[in-house]
Amino acid sequence: MKAAIVTEKGKLPVYGDFPEPQADDKHVVVSVKASAVSQLAKSRAAGTHYSASLQYPFIAGIDGTGYLSNGDPVYFLAFTSPWGSMAQRTQAPVAGIVPLPATVDLVQAAALANPGMSSWTALTRRAQLRKDETVLINGATGTSGGLAVRIARHLGAGKVIVTGRNHEMLEKLRAEGADVAITLDALPTKLPALMAEGIDVVLDYLWGQSALDIMTAAIAGGEKVVRFVQIGSLSGQDIALHSKLLRSSGLTLMGSGLGSVSNSELVASVGELLDAAARSDFSIPFQRRPLSEVNHAWVEDDSRCRTVFTL
Repeated sequence: MKAAIVTEKGKLPVYGDFPEPQADDKHVVVSVKASAVSQLAKSRAAGTHYSASLQYPFIAGIDGTGYLSNGDPVYFLAFTSPWGSMAQRTQAPVAGIVPLPATVDLVQAAALANPGMSSWTALTRRAQLRKDETVLINGATGTSGGLAVRIARHLGAGKVIVTGRNHEMLEKLRAEGADVAITLDALPTKLPALMAEGIDVVLDYLWGQSALDIMTAAIAGGEKVVRFVQIGSLSGQDIALHSKLLRSSGLTLMGSGLGSVSNSELVASVGELLDAAARSDFSIPFQRRPLSEVNHAWVEDDSRCRTVFTL
């Protein structure tokens, strides 16, 4: 069968032939319809993500949509090497399957699942957002961060603050429902007053200096609890975190991702997200590309218009 194959660390996926998957008592074979490129899929393929496999070759991709052998449409997770999601068929754990209604657009569902899951899981499983709380989304100008604005509103946030570098995208987010927009370079001057008013939850897609600026502003709140949920590291992997940030405030740091959230909870989150998407506007821009074009489409992926490979 055909698949997007990673042959060694640091190599881009290439279109080629891969052995057929087999079902067993804990796994099913999925005929794949669509699988989206995401930051997680990219970093696992590159071997730079903490959950990346050291077994080569393997199939790229971490999730997708498709059909079981009986024709039922499903969403599936594919974290077990060598069985990624970007193939004509793949092996997926039974516990990683989410049944989908026959009316669902499988390509749209594949595009939405990963970026939507990042904030849905962080808000429901990690931060445990309560109604009318204030949420700050650090790095909201990408697909995942922008979608997090609508998801936070759907889950009951009373106020949403967004940060980012792109002025145009920040204004677009204001028009779509964000209450306050701040450029990253303005965080040290503008954030302390907002923190004093009350910020309950931070979703951080960036890490780096902006994350440190947010944590520094949280000190002024003293014992006021700020639940800081780390999701992505687009601005770098490391920061110089002074111990006083934790001792002198109610700042609570946690992560949301593979390991901090069980696979069963990730699967449940996707099910809830896709169910909510049937009633709310969680649509995101994406482009369809046949999997046969993976050799060059992989590097052409734009985080503001997600690439979805179709079969």
